[in-house]
Amino acid sequence: MNRLPRQWVEHYSREGLLLADPVMGWIYAEVGVTRWSDIRLPDPKGVLAAAREHGLKYGVAVSLLDRREEGGRSFGLFLREDREFADSEMGYLQAYVVTCHEALRPPQVLTSSEIEALQLVKAGYRIKQISLRLGTSEAAVKQRLGSARRKLGAKTGFEAISRGEMFGLI
Repeated sequence: MNRLPRQWVEHYSREGLLLADPVMGWIYAEVGVTRWSDIRLPDPKGVLAAAREHGLKYGVAVSLLDRREEGGRSFGLFLREDREFADSEMGYLQAYVVTCHEALRPPQVLTSSEIEALQLVKAGYRIKQISLRLGTSEAAVKQRLGSARRKLGAKTGFEAISRGEMFGLI
């Protein structure tokens, strides 16, 4: 999700500021939450000064490293122009990044039966057709799909299929 001003994004991209950005340096070196004003890394290209010129005066960076998932890092940048963020706001933003990260975490392992049922729904089969194809009852198919939905954190069958595809499970 990127809601930064378009002019800033264009300037940042055109000038190739990513690798020189001290905030991004902090994000990939640290874990936690900090104000931009507390980051003590070199800023040879003046990224933070340029950000201020674009109205991005006060910022918070949140960095999360998922030790259970190799390379699983999420981060958030939050900006305002009127004042520094309060500690309580920083805690809220950190919790928000954790919540977003967890929502994108692959689910607990789905059984082969649950995956098979999801694949058949994705292929356009109805419950009755799936039960005949698998040689099981309609109730068993519904249970498999319901279990897969819960494990995927999905509210609907369509969302379960979408999440299953996103995680490479189906």
